[in-house]
Amino acid sequence: MTTVSRPFKALAVSSLAVAASHLILSDTLYLGFAGQAAATLGGGGPAYSGDQAFTTALMNTALVMPLVLWTGLRISGERRLWLTVTTGTFAWILAVWNGLDRIDDAPGTLLPLRSLLLVVALTALVSLIPTSALRRATRRRSAPPPPPAPGA
Repeated sequence: MTTVSRPFKALAVSSLAVAASHLILSDTLYLGFAGQAAATLGGGGPAYSGDQAFTTALMNTALVMPLVLWTGLRISGERRLWLTVTTGTFAWILAVWNGLDRIDDAPGTLLPLRSLLLVVALTALVSLIPTSALRRATRRRSAPPPPPAPGA
């Protein structure tokens, strides 16, 4: 039963994580645009530049994804999450990297839907891989213990 329910949990949690990360990304970029426009027009805008807002947006979205994935999957009762969380985070960073030009040009736009669905699907598929099998495959065999000392 856990093999069947684990990908569905990962599907739900990764959908939530993608939505939260995208919201953080687009809102932070929008605040950066607004601050940059206010500073350009001579208004009392925030004391940071557009580059700082852009960097903050990328850092926040890169931190939100693993946090939401890990927390959501732990709340749903899953364990051994390192592969799912790492893959989901890496896929999210690649999706943002590939679609950032689209979202950076105009506030309020979305990343390509295909990229978002790919992140969710990849995260759910990776959750099918049993991490115990990976651990056994990569575990090094320990050397046999040395023989006892003579006269001991």
